[in-house]
Amino acid sequence: MQPIDEIAKLSSAAHARGIAMHLDGARIWNAHVASGVSFAEYGKHFDTISVCLSKGLGSPIGSVMLSTKERVAEARIWRKRYGAGMRQVGIIAAAAHYALENNIARLAEDHARAKKIATALAAIDSSLVDPSKVHTNIVGLELSKIGITAAELTARCKDAGLWISALGPHYARLVTHLDFNDAQCDQSIEILKRALVVK
Repeated sequence: MQPIDEIAKLSSAAHARGIAMHLDGARIWNAHVASGVSFAEYGKHFDTISVCLSKGLGSPIGSVMLSTKERVAEARIWRKRYGAGMRQVGIIAAAAHYALENNIARLAEDHARAKKIATALAAIDSSLVDPSKVHTNIVGLELSKIGITAAELTARCKDAGLWISALGPHYARLVTHLDFNDAQCDQSIEILKRALVVK
């Protein structure tokens, strides 16, 4: 998670050189809940922002672009030129509205479960993950020192019913989410403990 003071410095340097700043805000909701930084504070440093309504919030689909009226109008023109767009999107908007109204504050639950997983795995081997660096719902596992590849770990976990991502030869990632409860969190920890044993 990028600290807001670093974002401010980058934005200031870019704008001083006439460079526009765009925020891929797919996980801005998580950053807001974890940091306490307001959406307005994040937003003032960027010229355009895209936010995802499905990642974290649980809406089935949808992203929104935020900017000035002029930039949004231009983006709509380009969207049409590229053939993008959807019709009859009211039901999608209703789901997005529900997610925005009900699912932002509860992201703290996802963060707590991610921290619980990180803490349990660090107790097995501190080289796996530093729980103090897990602020949101993402847990990165560094596997290079324990003698197992990310592909091996993901295969073992999948066989036990837990899906995680291999993002490199020795790096795996776990993401907690809306449909992942406390019991599943505990079960996942047990699966990971067994899967991390070098055979």
